Formats: sequence, C-alpha cells, structure tokens
Amino acid sequence: MNQNGSIIIPTMRYKNAATAIEWLCNAFGFEKHLVVPGENETIVHAQLTFGNAMLMIASENKSEFDKLVKTPKAVQGFNTQSPYIIIEAIDAHYKKAISAGAKIVLDLKDEDHGGRGYSCKDPEGYIWNFGSYNPWV
Repeated sequence: MNQNGSIIIPTMRYKNAATAIEWLCNAFGFEKHLVVPGENETIVHAQLTFGNAMLMIASENKSEFDKLVKTPKAVQGFNTQSPYIIIEAIDAHYKKAISAGAKIVLDLKDEDHGGRGYSCKDPEGYIWNFGSYNPWV
C-alpha cells in the first residue's frame, strides 16, 4: 500500500474462469485466496494472490460490467492491457510457464533497462508479462 492508502487490483473475465484459475495457479504460481462458484460451473468472483499482489477473476456473464469489458477471444485475440509481475527467479518461472503450456510471445531476454523478462499468452489469449526488473528499487 502506498502513502495514500491506495491499492490496485486488476480484474479479468474468462470464458472458463474455473479452468483459468487452476491454470494460473499451476503455470504462474498464483494462490487461491477466495473462489465463489456460481451456476453451471461458473465463477461469480475469485481472488488470486501472488505475494502481496491480488488479481480478481470471474466468468463472463451478462452484468453491466461485462458490457464494458471483453475477453481477448471476443475481440479477435487483441489485448488492451496486460499485467507485469515481478519474479525474482525468472528463469525457473519461465520454464514452469512453458511446461504448463503458456505460449511465449516475447522470449526470455535481458532488458536494456535492467532485469530479465518474457511475455506469454494464457489459454484464453491474455498476455502476461513477467520479469526480474523491479521499478520500485
């Protein structure tokens, strides 16, 4: 939390949120904090943690919020945002993501601004960025 008491928690919608949650935990190391199941194997709300960070996920539905956001598949595979997650053991994380089936879109490399990083897509097409560069230090 910063000096203003602000916390940013990204939110994402998935066609199959239950499968996405399992995959994100297995491939990237997220942990389930809270998962609220809905009807027909949907997820009404889920909170995944990664260290002191959190991500909220839900299944696509017909809510007012879902009229404002779309999954990558709904917009022909495009992403309008993608999270960057700091990983100290980036080489091991990269190998784990590949073994879980992540599609690498930018290979692991040393960055000009410091650190190492890579970008990949999850099974539903979201782009995830992981790197050892920490802009806070």
